Amino acid sequence: MTNSFAHKLTSGQSVVTAECLPPRSGDREAVKRLSAALPESLDAIVVSDTSREIHGSSLGCAALLAQQKRTTIVTMLTRDRNRVALENDALAAATLGVNGILSLSGDHQLLGTNPQAAGAYDIDSIQFTKALKDMTRGLDLEGRSIDPKPELLVGAVVQPYLQPSELNLICLKKKVAAGADFLLTQAVFDLAGFAQWLSLVRAAGIDRKTAIIASVLPLTSVEKANRLKDQKSCGPIGEGVIARLAGSADPAQEGVAMATEIAGQLKGIPGVRGIHILSGGCESLTSEVMKGAGLV
Repeated sequence: MTNSFAHKLTSGQSVVTAECLPPRSGDREAVKRLSAALPESLDAIVVSDTSREIHGSSLGCAALLAQQKRTTIVTMLTRDRNRVALENDALAAATLGVNGILSLSGDHQLLGTNPQAAGAYDIDSIQFTKALKDMTRGLDLEGRSIDPKPELLVGAVVQPYLQPSELNLICLKKKVAAGADFLLTQAVFDLAGFAQWLSLVRAAGIDRKTAIIASVLPLTSVEKANRLKDQKSCGPIGEGVIARLAGSADPAQEGVAMATEIAGQLKGIPGVRGIHILSGGCESLTSEVMKGAGLV
C-alpha cells in the first residue's frame, strides 16, 4: 500500500486525519462538495458510519471520495451487519479503492433516531478487527483463502477515560493483539486525564506496537456540549468548557479555539502519533483547527 497515510504509519511519522459525515441525500455532487471542504493536506479522511440517524452509505461516500483521489478510511459498525455482510463490505471497500476500515461496535440503536431498528451484534469490534487483519493476510473468518488478498489498513477506537484503568488496558491490548494498525481515541477535553492514560499505555509498550491518534472535537454550541456530556459519547466535558462556550459571543468560534488549543498540546505529548479532527458534520471547521494548531 503506497498512500501517504500508510507510509507515515509504517515509518513512524505523525499523521493528521479528519472525520466526515456522509451527506443526508442521494446527491453525488454533495460528496464532491464534501471533498472540497476538507483540506488536501489531510493524510486520510475517516468516513463516519452514522450510528444515531440515517445518512448516506459510509462505504458509498468513501468510494466516491476515493475517486476524488482522497485517501479514505471507512467506518463499519458491527451493530448493523452480521459477519457475512461485514466481510462482503470489506472486500468491496478494497475493490473500490478505499484504503482502510475503522472497526467500531456503534451505539445501541435505542440511543438513535430509529430505536425500533434491530441490531445484528453477530461479532464485536475486536473480533471484526481480527477478521479484517486476517483478511489482509488472505483468510476469511472461516479460514478460507482470499486471493488476491485485500490491501487495507485496520483501525479501532479507544476510550482513554474508561475506568477502571486496568480493564481499559486489557481491552486496548486485545485490540492491538487483534491487529489494529492505528487507534483513534475519543474526543479529548480533559488533557490531564488523557496524559495519565497515555503514561500507562507507554509503560505497557502499546505505543510502540500501534499508532495512537488523539481526537479533538470543535464544539459548536452549549447545547451540543451538554448533549455529548449526557450521552458520554466523548471524553469528559468539564464545566469550564461549557462556561467558556456560554460566555462567548460566538460559541462555534470558541469551540474551534478550544479544539485548536487541545490539538496543539496533544501533538507534543510522547506517544501521540497524530491528530484526528471530529467534525460532527461541520467539515468546514477542519481547516481552521489545522491552521490554528500548526497541523497543515
